[in-house]
Amino acid sequence: MLHKNDLLYYPAQARTVRILWIDRAAKVAYTFELGAKGAHPELAALPALVSDVREQRARLLATDPHAAGGDTAALPARHRQVRDRAWGVVQALVADEPAIYQARKRGRMVMLQSALHGVSHPSIYRYLRRYWERGQHPDALLPDYRNSGAPGKTRGSSANVKRGRPRKSGSHPGLNADDGIRRTFHAAVARYSATHAEFSRRGAYRQMIQDFFDTRDAELLPTFGQFNYWIGKDAPVAGTPA
Repeated sequence: MLHKNDLLYYPAQARTVRILWIDRAAKVAYTFELGAKGAHPELAALPALVSDVREQRARLLATDPHAAGGDTAALPARHRQVRDRAWGVVQALVADEPAIYQARKRGRMVMLQSALHGVSHPSIYRYLRRYWERGQHPDALLPDYRNSGAPGKTRGSSANVKRGRPRKSGSHPGLNADDGIRRTFHAAVARYSATHAEFSRRGAYRQMIQDFFDTRDAELLPTFGQFNYWIGKDAPVAGTPA
């Protein structure tokens, strides 16, 4: 029998899904594909999922490499504050099962929470995806400052050390541009390019902040310098003015 939070890996598609919820009759479930940009919960027949495992189309993972873990008490207070703010926004949403997994109902629910907390829709969806991706626990909403890099490659980041030159006195330290932030940078470039005849890096940056970030959380806002640097380093855009 499968359970909530089980991970199923499908080798033929190289995809992993998490079981978010199972109804009491054990007839249907909602799943969430991990690592898929813009993923949403999907309805599935539970017997079909069981059959996938029994017939070896899918493998039930014994451990959950995506779940949040570790000693959160040892984390900087700032990180716990970020988690608590995000949890305060999504707690009521994720408690309303299975409505939160249904697109139309979820849209209305997110709209209400956005108005209640003054948080943008993209920010709330980002919180939800992170919560579903990492095991449906409040700690899933901790900031993601993952280490990466090697000699000759992009420098790694540390949870309590800001990479790059310090900001001016009196400003917040900012965040490290991890892989997720860098993907957001390039999504913002693509979106701006598709809607503007002439590309402006500053214009794309301003639009990105509006579309993808909660401006109340200054610690979660990347700088224009980071944006400008990474879109040039990862995928240079020829002829784009700063």
